[in-house]
Amino acid sequence: MEVVPLGSDSEIAAVAAGIIEAVVRHRPAAVLGLATGSTPLPTYRELLSRHKAAVGPSYAAVTCFNLDEYVGLAAGHEQSYLATIARELTDALGISRDRVNGPDPSSDGLETAGERYEALIAAVGGIDVQLLGIGSDGHLAFNEPGSSLASRTRVKTLTAQTRKDNARFFSSLDEVPTHVLTQGLGTILEARHLVLIATGESKANATAAAVEGPVSASCPASVVQLHPHVTVLLDPAAASRLDRLAYYREVYTAKPAWQGF
Repeated sequence: MEVVPLGSDSEIAAVAAGIIEAVVRHRPAAVLGLATGSTPLPTYRELLSRHKAAVGPSYAAVTCFNLDEYVGLAAGHEQSYLATIARELTDALGISRDRVNGPDPSSDGLETAGERYEALIAAVGGIDVQLLGIGSDGHLAFNEPGSSLASRTRVKTLTAQTRKDNARFFSSLDEVPTHVLTQGLGTILEARHLVLIATGESKANATAAAVEGPVSASCPASVVQLHPHVTVLLDPAAASRLDRLAYYREVYTAKPAWQGF
C-alpha cells in the first residue's frame, strides 16, 4: 500500500487523473471502475479539463463499471448512479453509454442481479483500476460495517447514517432509497489497482482505521490492506489522524520519478 499525503483536493485530482490516464494510454481498451458521490468529483473535473484541452488519451474503447446502484428509483432517475456518472464524466469523455455498466436494479431480476454483474466484469477480464471513496463509518462502496470481507455483488440495506450522508443529493431524506446493489469487498479486491481517495476531517478516523488499524469487518475499507497494489490519496484533514504520517510524507518525497503509481 502506498499512502500519499497531498496538500489539496486539486493535487489529489491531478494525481488520480494521471493514474487513470496512464492506464488508458497503456491499454486503450482499459476497464475502469468508477465511484460516485462528492469525493471523486475533482478527479472527474480534472479528467474532463484535460480531455477538453486535447491533452488526455482517447476513451472511445474504454469500458466502465460502477461500484453500485440504488434500488427502487424510477428508471432514468437523475440520481441513479448510471445517470450520475454519465452526467459527471463518461458522456463528456466520449464513452458510449453501452460501455458504461452498473448493477441492474430492476425488480423482476433483483435476485440474480449480483451474479449477472459479476459475470459482466469477468467477461471483460476484470477491472484495471478501481476508484474508491470511504464513508465516515469506514464503509467501502456500500459495504457497511459488518460486511463480509469476501462478499460479492449483492443487495444491501443502507444504514441511517449513510442515508443522511446521501440526502444532500435528493430533495429530502425520505426520497433516499433504503437499499442498493453494491460490489462486494471480495469483488473490489479483484481489481488490479485500487485508488482510494479520502478528503475532509469527517473521514480522518475512518482513514486511520482503514490504513493503520486491524483488518476487520468493523471497518470494511481496511480490506484494502490485503490488496497488492493500492494507492491512498489524502488531503491534510483526512490524513490528520495517521500515526505514521511523517513516514508517508518522507517516502513520497523520496519517490523516484520513474517509479510511477
